[in-house]
Amino acid sequence: MPKFINKIRPIIKKEFRQIKRDTRTVILLIFFPAFLLVLLGYAINFDVKNASTVICDEDNSFESRKLIESFSNNEYFSIKKIITNRQEIDKYLDDGYAKAAIIIPSYFSNSIKENKQVKMSVIIDGSDSNTGGAIVNYVALVFQNYSTNLLLETSKRLGKNIFQPVELRSIVWFNPDLKTAKFLIPGLIAFILMIVSTISTALSIVREKERGNMEQLYVSPVSAFEIIIGKTIPYLLFGLIASTLVLFFGILLFDITIKGNIFLLYFIIFLFVVGALGMGLFISAISESTQVAFMIATFATLLPTFLLSGFIFPIKNMPVVLQIVSYIVPSKYFIVALRTLVLKGAGIAAFWEQVVFLAVFAVFMFSLSTIIFVKGRTK
Repeated sequence: MPKFINKIRPIIKKEFRQIKRDTRTVILLIFFPAFLLVLLGYAINFDVKNASTVICDEDNSFESRKLIESFSNNEYFSIKKIITNRQEIDKYLDDGYAKAAIIIPSYFSNSIKENKQVKMSVIIDGSDSNTGGAIVNYVALVFQNYSTNLLLETSKRLGKNIFQPVELRSIVWFNPDLKTAKFLIPGLIAFILMIVSTISTALSIVREKERGNMEQLYVSPVSAFEIIIGKTIPYLLFGLIASTLVLFFGILLFDITIKGNIFLLYFIIFLFVVGALGMGLFISAISESTQVAFMIATFATLLPTFLLSGFIFPIKNMPVVLQIVSYIVPSKYFIVALRTLVLKGAGIAAFWEQVVFLAVFAVFMFSLSTIIFVKGRTK
């Protein structure tokens, strides 16, 4: 072991000196992940609140105003305008002034007083399917609560007690406020670490090739495995530092609470970063220029991590072919483990399969990179 350490120590020192000279690399490895987390954490948000709404009140009665109050007194709707002519609705929806229009018909109050059912019309801008779908659910909830309260008031006025057979009491675990950021932050950590670790490692070694430094390492009394270990340890340390910064900003800015074991969390991050570094080594081994290495690294990390990992889009909703492809995307397993540990506080028994895959992926990528480096050395 001391002999092994003595062999890789000069390579580690050399790599640190090279990183220190390259300011762009330092920024990429440390500050860029935190900046990207803040940027994407605020930019990507699926929470639908204060949806701009226009209400066409053709009845203008006490009952209609009470219904309007139901939409005003919550955080999901922002009443932009109350009109009386439904012909104006098209204008407000077309120019994006409103996302939804609620029409209260002229017979609304009379129908309620006569205990008749009222058919309401709600027009929703469906150009944004996520927002439109959320508004549909919110509108239905407001009408349901209004109808329930109206029914209870009517029963009290008549002196009758109406039994409500089912009373819904929802309890939301793990993310009580249903904040998008708490769901996305683990995916953002995977997205950032995969891109930064893979690209930085790939570009570093390809740059050595272009300068002719790799040939000097090949003729030195150091094995290919020792070269790989010596060149990846600095980037592994930077990856762990970047992970800590990302977690710090996630806690500080997005109210993320790490409910699970912190040591287990860093063990999972370690496995993932090692696998990402191994992928970067593999890309550098098959690339002859920084342009090619950057293109391959970006394509191999950006698209799979963003689209096929469950970071934003549920994998179960994808076509079967893409679901099969997602099984080879390491970020998928890392995100599942991270969400289970950070949000749910579960132990390794809940996600041991993901840990095993990450370990296998790390060993496989490092073994493959070593084999390719050995072949390159014997040429």
